[in-house]
Amino acid sequence: MPTIAFISPKGGVGKTTAALLLASQLARGAKVSVIDADPNHPIAAWGKDAALPDNLSIIADVDEDNILDKIEEAAAKTPFVIVDLEGTAAKIVLLAVSQADLVVIPMQGSQLDAEQASRAIRVLKQHEKMTGRAVPYGVLLSRTSPIIRTRTMGHIQDGLVDAGVPMFQTQLHEREAFRAIFSFRQTLEELDPKDVSNLDKAIANAEQFAVEVIEQLRARRKSAVTSDAVAG
Repeated sequence: MPTIAFISPKGGVGKTTAALLLASQLARGAKVSVIDADPNHPIAAWGKDAALPDNLSIIADVDEDNILDKIEEAAAKTPFVIVDLEGTAAKIVLLAVSQADLVVIPMQGSQLDAEQASRAIRVLKQHEKMTGRAVPYGVLLSRTSPIIRTRTMGHIQDGLVDAGVPMFQTQLHEREAFRAIFSFRQTLEELDPKDVSNLDKAIANAEQFAVEVIEQLRARRKSAVTSDAVAG
């Protein structure tokens, strides 16, 4: 069953928001386990007061000694496992990445964020050298404007693409609703449109991201099956 890890060396890039949005969207049609391995446990804190969807469970008692067991146990129970991690240097990050079918690296549209995203990519490349296993990944632009593409954003995005960095086509825009899920302790679908502006657009944006993740997982699984068949 797919395990999707979210990592970033830099805080404030929307990593936890992206992880929770993906988990709640997937939970609309399948069972999902969220492993909150961020030391601050933001998703676990959200879940304490939230009316969790029936398909969504949160696991927070995680450390580097049990992370592999927690992922294995979650994968045996639910079709999807989402892992929210802090930083890139910690051992727990490397352990979780070793089990991932896809790694998502969120970043905002700044040169500093691009440099930090590059650090995360280097960690994945080092892991590949050590284990011989390439971990699929993609950079997710977050907190972007749904209306304009700044020159800075365009320059950074083009530079990443030219460098061969896999990029998600979907961007998570700057939306009040994405902040409101933490303020109101609700999923997007539970928020009241009277309290949050442009809620329908936020839901559509989150759905688009979830669809792209599913498409990438399917494409990579199909490619792996084809490679195995050719090798056999």
